[in-house]
Amino acid sequence: MASTPPLRIAVVGAGAISQIAHLPLLSKARGATLVALCDNDGPKARALADRFGVRDVFTDIDDLFDFDQVDAVVIATPNHLHEPHVLAAIRAGVDVLCERPLSLTSRGVERIVATAQNAGRKVVVGNNHRFRTDVQQLQRFMRGGELGAITGIRGGHYQFRGQQGGWRYRRAEAGGGAFLELGYPLIDLALWLTDFSEAVRVSAQFDRGRGASAVEDSMAMQIELGGGLLFTADVAWNYVGEEDRWWFETRASRGSARLAPLRVVKLLNGRPTDVSPTGAAARESAFIQSYRAELAHFIALVRDEIPYKPPSDQLVVQKLVEAVYKSAEEGREIRS
Repeated sequence: MASTPPLRIAVVGAGAISQIAHLPLLSKARGATLVALCDNDGPKARALADRFGVRDVFTDIDDLFDFDQVDAVVIATPNHLHEPHVLAAIRAGVDVLCERPLSLTSRGVERIVATAQNAGRKVVVGNNHRFRTDVQQLQRFMRGGELGAITGIRGGHYQFRGQQGGWRYRRAEAGGGAFLELGYPLIDLALWLTDFSEAVRVSAQFDRGRGASAVEDSMAMQIELGGGLLFTADVAWNYVGEEDRWWFETRASRGSARLAPLRVVKLLNGRPTDVSPTGAAARESAFIQSYRAELAHFIALVRDEIPYKPPSDQLVVQKLVEAVYKSAEEGREIRS
């Protein structure tokens, strides 16, 4: 029996996430071959291509798709380019993994989902936290009902001052600041773990500079989901402290859990008992492990080895993101 040829993948965008995750992981991925890199900075793209053994380099995405040697593409460009680049890939008959957000607007997400469905193409959004080993274990506890009804979720991410820059500080290109970069994945994770409960009300406050191009440096939010479930989050990328901080905790009627590392406590015979999973220490960071699993999942989807589900859930996330910004900008609570 003839073996299935490897999936031919191109990466569009040669920024930090491509250099740290996509290029090194795809260059060694099973079932796929990294065939091209596209970025408007030609010399930079060529240097990275040589480093990771990529033969072809392009500075224009249309030229990449005219190349006609690509089965799937990873979109890792600035946020405002995600929607047009994803739509270009769909029109070229190519399946897509796009870094979050899929679009800067809910209408844009709707356009992409509808266009992909009409064209018979697969679109996946890079919500890498879903693929973390500890998150997968937490999901089993939560969806298996072992902790009882979930009553609250608290998350946050404080990042050192100066780690972000360039286009991420320009609202027209980024769409937002600390919240979109650090808060979006927390919202997606909370909704995903609770089967996308509908938001009832949203209250948020941010710290944003003046001017049309300014983005927020921090955001604090409280979101009431269906059934009285309360999700609170706090993010900032101008943090001054000893180390970056990331946290995610859940409260339930018969227990609680927190991540990084995963700790689970539940009532057994009326007593709080630590039931945290045990196992060998991870050989790589949760960040790299999550991207490795995400890319393997994408390759399997495109090769029809596992079922595909359109990213309609990202419309729910994007609408909630828009409600958070509206609440912060208008200084009032938003109700659905």
